[in-house]
Amino acid sequence: MRHGTGSSIVRIAAIAGAWVTALSAGCDQMSSDIGDASNSLFPPTPAEAGRWAVDNSDPENQRRGVLLLGNSGFGGERAYIDLYRLYIEENSDPLVKQTAIQALARHGSAEDAVLIARQLDSPVEQIRLAAARGLQRLHNPAIADQLWKKLIREDEPAAVRVELAIALGQYATRDSFEALCSALDDRELAINLAAADSLRLITGADFGLEPGRWRAWRDATPDPFRDEVPYYFPTFERQLGFGDYIMFWAIPTFEQPGVPAGMRTPPEPAAAPAAAPTAASTPGSGATPPSAPPA
Repeated sequence: MRHGTGSSIVRIAAIAGAWVTALSAGCDQMSSDIGDASNSLFPPTPAEAGRWAVDNSDPENQRRGVLLLGNSGFGGERAYIDLYRLYIEENSDPLVKQTAIQALARHGSAEDAVLIARQLDSPVEQIRLAAARGLQRLHNPAIADQLWKKLIREDEPAAVRVELAIALGQYATRDSFEALCSALDDRELAINLAAADSLRLITGADFGLEPGRWRAWRDATPDPFRDEVPYYFPTFERQLGFGDYIMFWAIPTFEQPGVPAGMRTPPEPAAAPAAAPTAASTPGSGATPPSAPPA
């Protein structure tokens, strides 16, 4: 089975040339990142990962290579970003495309949300699932309608709809609100809980799993949506076990939640106002005034 057209092979070759340049510029850092990305006793080298990623004859090699590149600290180099985009657009293997979506979501920009959102119409569920998760990491209001329209489709598997509900927590709009309220009526508890979390994020209110109360509050509130949504994309983390510590040179580390690319950083909570000085500390009262802060 073919896994790329003639034009895509030429583009892969061009990307591979750029990859060689990037490789020679930072091989030591790449080796460190690749080592962290694998718990194997003999992890693949950066050169091996790059060769696998552009191996047009073997989709499993492509998947492994893209996975290693996407999980590395240098996976955001322009040559790799172009490779992820190419595989999302043209690669025929679902696992390669899924892995490329994950990598682009991690390293891409807000504009890449449009490309990933197109994959919500893929006939392959695992690709739609990867796209829904990826759009939690990229913020672009242009794709909000695609998210909520997919969320309210009852023929969409629950796993995909849960991720869509989470992604909608970035978009404080009336359409998103109504779709999330509708999701509260779904038979799947996981969808209900994800929708309720996103409703709390975009409004600052909390009416649990009761869509009627949410809608009544919205109708009675002149400005129900937050100007700045405190949204952070979720990440996976687990408790380390004994086996993790045996390989002390490669103890797993987990990514922390972050602000999606293209979204302004949520504002810090306002500091509490300073207490007014008491009579005992008023100049002239006989008490020693506080010293001035250092310059």
